[in-house]
Amino acid sequence: MPKNTPLSPPDPGVSVSLLGTGPMGAPIARNLIDGGVPLTLWNRTLHKAQAIEGGTVAPRPADAAADVVLTVLPDLPQVEALLEGDEGLLAGWARARVSEPVLVIHGTVSPTAVAAFAAHCKSRHGVVVIDAPLSGGTIGAEQGRLSIMAGGPQGVVQWLTPLFELYGSTVMWFGESGAGAIVKACNQIVVAATVTALSESMALAKASGLDLDKVQGILKGGLANSEVLQQKGGRWITGDFHGGGSAKNQLKDLRFVTEAAADAGLSLPVANTLTSEFESMVTEGLGDLDHTGIYLSITSHRVKEPS
Repeated sequence: MPKNTPLSPPDPGVSVSLLGTGPMGAPIARNLIDGGVPLTLWNRTLHKAQAIEGGTVAPRPADAAADVVLTVLPDLPQVEALLEGDEGLLAGWARARVSEPVLVIHGTVSPTAVAAFAAHCKSRHGVVVIDAPLSGGTIGAEQGRLSIMAGGPQGVVQWLTPLFELYGSTVMWFGESGAGAIVKACNQIVVAATVTALSESMALAKASGLDLDKVQGILKGGLANSEVLQQKGGRWITGDFHGGGSAKNQLKDLRFVTEAAADAGLSLPVANTLTSEFESMVTEGLGDLDHTGIYLSITSHRVKEPS
């Protein structure tokens, strides 16, 4: 299968599958189907894949072994677990005679680990791995305006770009394997810092007796505005921090930041502080909440009651 010409997403000659139909994977799948892609779906909990109209549900990963396999899973171990055994992707690709499959990793993973994984897959199995983490949250996925930062062979990324553009508004190649994951680490420093800064801002406003909705209106009109505030501002007003991107995943991502910084010979004080704060939140049993729930951790640690 040539990788030097643009992929025509609806082209029936190129099979595409998506593994992982969770909060991000499901809207991506719907955008692909709406874009005319005949899509095979697999999820560990099959009914989540079955709920997506227009897709073909595979009972096993092997049955989803397409020319292009998109994975939308939390971390690299979940991807690795899909490869081996009679029900795994490697067996499926062999049976389907896919000689040079492309495996896209959309989850946020360790830059070091994914580079090693890509080298192993290419040398041992002929599988081309593209690390292509996402930014934009579930709203961005639903609206088809995700940012996709890619690492891996440039020609393959160019070939995949028309497919990516069915659910992403910004697609950029940054370098060889692991480069996309490094960019996501950079992204996650800003996201975690923004979430935490807004939580501190809302905590101060509420403790001072201010109307949070009005405070946010001011923030949105100036330099303090952000995509985080636009998408998630209502959480601080309602106090509902369930669902969304979890604090434990935010902590996982920050630990990848620490790893990448160490590899680059850097110490990042803000990222280190953020890691400590999210570790405290997870230790307090709040790890399954949206990362904006750091507000609860902040407000539970008052130095003194206001006079």
